[in-house]
Amino acid sequence: MTDYTTPVTTAFELQRASIEQTQTALEQGLQFQQRMSQAMLDSMESQQSAQRRSVELSRTAIHGYLDAIESSVPGTDVPVEEIRTTVDEQFEFLLENHEEAFDTLQAEAGDGYESYDELTEETLEALDEQLSMLLEAHEDLESRSVEATEQMVDQIKQYQKQVQDAQEQAAETVQDAQEQATEA
Repeated sequence: MTDYTTPVTTAFELQRASIEQTQTALEQGLQFQQRMSQAMLDSMESQQSAQRRSVELSRTAIHGYLDAIESSVPGTDVPVEEIRTTVDEQFEFLLENHEEAFDTLQAEAGDGYESYDELTEETLEALDEQLSMLLEAHEDLESRSVEATEQMVDQIKQYQKQVQDAQEQAAETVQDAQEQATEA
């Protein structure tokens, strides 16, 4: 029987392996997306720090320019100091807004990441349950298919035996008829 059911069993094993590989690929894809989201969140602090340093560098450059004017042009002490104060106020305002914006962005992104992470976990759990049920049904179908194949093989063997018996009887009948014909 095994010779006849081996192709059926092999086909079902290949299908199950394909289902399991698809599940693994999907899980790895979702895990990759989670890692990428986490990396984006982690990089936000670096981005904020780099942008803050850039703003501070711009302020320092403007102060350097104002220092150069103050030292090279006599009588500009008061107007340059007023400009310096205005520049500092504007940069402080910019830095405060920058920090608030990044805090809000990080909070929103963090909330979004947590929601996505929860949804992903729920999706993976549901997928695992559904694939488990699918694999159980698949194994049941395999069992039934193997059983049906074995029954079909048994029936074919019975028909072959019946045909062989009928051929042998026919041959014996022909031989008996020939013997009777030669005796007569």
